[in-house]
Amino acid sequence: MELQDLKEKMKSCELYACSDEALMKEQLASLETQYDYNVTRPCETDKREALLHKMFAEIGEGCYIEPPLHANWGGKHCHFGKNIYANFNLTLVDDADIYVGDCTKFGPNVVITTAGHPILPALRRKAFQYNASIHIGSNVWLGAGAVVLPGVTIGDNAVIGAGSVVTKDIPANVVAVGNPCRVLRKINERDTEFYFKDKRIDQDDPDVKNALLDYAELMKKQ
Repeated sequence: MELQDLKEKMKSCELYACSDEALMKEQLASLETQYDYNVTRPCETDKREALLHKMFAEIGEGCYIEPPLHANWGGKHCHFGKNIYANFNLTLVDDADIYVGDCTKFGPNVVITTAGHPILPALRRKAFQYNASIHIGSNVWLGAGAVVLPGVTIGDNAVIGAGSVVTKDIPANVVAVGNPCRVLRKINERDTEFYFKDKRIDQDDPDVKNALLDYAELMKKQ
């Protein structure tokens, strides 16, 4: 099969054999750049930024990804918005496209995987797989160890609890937890008063006020 035809199958949720030599050679080049990123020193922020722009399909201003980053294609199929933060050991199985909106936060050890394999043993034996794109909205928080599976969409402002396994779409403005991940509740009035258990948000704090005003202005524009 021609390499271009194989790449089209990769992004169309069709079955394909992922052991093609030309495909693996191209993937290896992406992984070499990812290696360079992962061995940067903490003070080399400019170098990290330049490498991310080289690695990713799209990446906005103000993104910070803590090394080590593990991506099947080194981010080649990842489309990140602005001001995204990812803690240590973000894993992106980016055989298909991964889209992430502005201001989203990844806890440590989060896994975003677009790839799956057929249940039929004969096909798995020959390295067949399929891929389905993942869409994660703006201002989403994925807690430590969360796993997002192929084809999932997560709406804006959603919170995904630590250790959750997201197998189906999650709507905007909810807290969702568990395995499989289910909506626990909507983000509600109490969340304007408390940030953690019985810890109150200081509404008189200037930084808090600015954050609330900025968010209100953003909502008016939508």
